[in-house]
Amino acid sequence: MEQRDRYFEDFAAGDRFEAPESVEVQELEILEFARAYDPQPFHLEHQAAERSIFKRLTASGWLTAAKAMRLFVQSGILRATGIIGLGVDELRWPRPVLPGDRLSLAAEVLETRRSRSNSRQGVMRMRLTVSNQHGETVYSCIPNLLVPLRDHA
Repeated sequence: MEQRDRYFEDFAAGDRFEAPESVEVQELEILEFARAYDPQPFHLEHQAAERSIFKRLTASGWLTAAKAMRLFVQSGILRATGIIGLGVDELRWPRPVLPGDRLSLAAEVLETRRSRSNSRQGVMRMRLTVSNQHGETVYSCIPNLLVPLRDHA
């Protein structure tokens, strides 16, 4: 699929995109991420995880969010302008991510509007949804993004 540079004018509510690649979550990275950033027992130790509500080792939701960001960047949707976040609404982790899960990302433009404070940019709201290999949603959020207009990028 040919990538093209997109600017604010190139997006409209209802546009949908899918990241062309998926990413597998490895047990080692679950453990390393947990040690560094989210040292809860169910992210760190198999025995503790078995006693948790998850019943097995699970990835930190923040690792899942980082994987989502990687997929979003690699999708090239905002390659020309970069992904400039203003905030995130409705952040959700409806299912745990397990070692060996393969994650894919879909994005939908919910709204676009010109910036009130800067005529050279717009604001775009998107819904990002990350699914596992079974098609189950494991992460979703609505980022509010600053997107330059073509003539001002």
